[in-house]
Amino acid sequence: MRNKFAVVWIWLCLLPLAFDFKGAETASKIIEILLSVTAMGAACAMLLIAPRFARRSRMRTFVTSLFLLTMLGSVATHLLQGNDPGNYTRVILPFVLMLLGFFVGCRPWDPQRLEQIERAMYWSMIASLAFSLGIGIAMSGGLDNASLRSVPVTFLCLQGLLLHEIVFAKRIAGTAVLLFLATIVIELFDGTRTLLAGTVLLFVYAAWLAAPSIKPLFGAGLRALMILTLLGAMTAASAALFPSVAEHLIERLSFVKDVPAGRDPATVTRLAQMKDQYDQTMSSPLSIAVGKGYGHDYRYAPSYLPDLAGQISSTDFSAVRLWGAGRDFWVYQLFAGGVLFGFAMPIAILWALWRGSMAYRAWRLRAADTLHLPVLGRALFVLAALPATTIGGNPLGNRFSGLVFGVALGLVVASYARISHAMHMRDAEAAGHTPQHRYPFYGAPPEMRPQDASLSEILPADMSHASGLAQGQERREPPEPGSLTPYA
Repeated sequence: MRNKFAVVWIWLCLLPLAFDFKGAETASKIIEILLSVTAMGAACAMLLIAPRFARRSRMRTFVTSLFLLTMLGSVATHLLQGNDPGNYTRVILPFVLMLLGFFVGCRPWDPQRLEQIERAMYWSMIASLAFSLGIGIAMSGGLDNASLRSVPVTFLCLQGLLLHEIVFAKRIAGTAVLLFLATIVIELFDGTRTLLAGTVLLFVYAAWLAAPSIKPLFGAGLRALMILTLLGAMTAASAALFPSVAEHLIERLSFVKDVPAGRDPATVTRLAQMKDQYDQTMSSPLSIAVGKGYGHDYRYAPSYLPDLAGQISSTDFSAVRLWGAGRDFWVYQLFAGGVLFGFAMPIAILWALWRGSMAYRAWRLRAADTLHLPVLGRALFVLAALPATTIGGNPLGNRFSGLVFGVALGLVVASYARISHAMHMRDAEAAGHTPQHRYPFYGAPPEMRPQDASLSEILPADMSHASGLAQGQERREPPEPGSLTPYA
């Protein structure tokens, strides 16, 4: 808390890459290099001033080990397969940023620093959405021709944060509701089924996380129904105000209805990429073990050419050569890392999401006043957007999304470790035992670690930090990032 430049490092870490729009497709690389170097340098500066955990955590060790296995394994695969160094560097960069973001978030930050990190991440995602929409509309020649390339990869992350506030935390703030309705309108204008499917999954996740029993499930269902009613009204109003966009959406839906299931061009090309990646991975024992490597060339599987008849010639189809991160996260991880290194990162992400979600449901019933529980809830929603985004592509092919998902994963792991330690101490005191309080504060200097610290020093004495309290009931000393209201 004594570093006067900490806030500057936080914003320099999270904000610059929000303005990185499809950097790999531009002719000049100077801007993307400057943005990446700035973000990575600021992340390293944050790691130098960050506190350290005083206790071990099996979850933190497990996730970190799998992460490092993925990164070190990618180097081994690159050397074994002899891939192009330039392509490898460009493809691995989002994963490096995700690793740095994970290390930044997985620290026992003071509540005020956590609030600053969450605020920077929240506004960075809004800036990324506004910048991407503006550039996408300008490049497409108008709102009617805007497509999925106009929507940033962190779109569902922002929706997840807003859903936490509206559906789960019961904070129906005007700014959050209007911003969430604006994201729904963007989805309708875009007309992409994968974004709508991701939003539905986040709704389901929010209802499940907020309802560990029947009574909370009924309340969450009513709130979800109210939001769906508002969304229906917003859809009707948007169609009336923008009839040309509504006609464009109807044409897209009609086209999807007429095309056989799974045979529209976007789905076919994605399946063709996945099939070729799988075939290359299974082509030799070495590729099965360590994969083909990040940045390795792949193409469309020839078996899918008949499904694209009349839309692409056989010559153009066979001439396709791609090297970027594949359009499917799960298959590309196997393609890049094989059996030894390809499953490590998906397992780490899914395990952290599942373990954190189950613990969050239990802790919310047992001790809703736990200090870092709201931070864990919001980070879980951002992390849950990663598997939801994989419906439409690879969320880790973008630099900014890699950084955001890394910070969210770090916050989940760090918050889980701190709350788990507090719960163990609470259970020990409830059972009449005297717990060992040698290190009651994570990362505190030795002189700040009293040997006989009571549980009240770790858990707040009131319910003001509970997830779901009204804004006016929040205690501001010490500052706790309990809602998105300060960010808005």
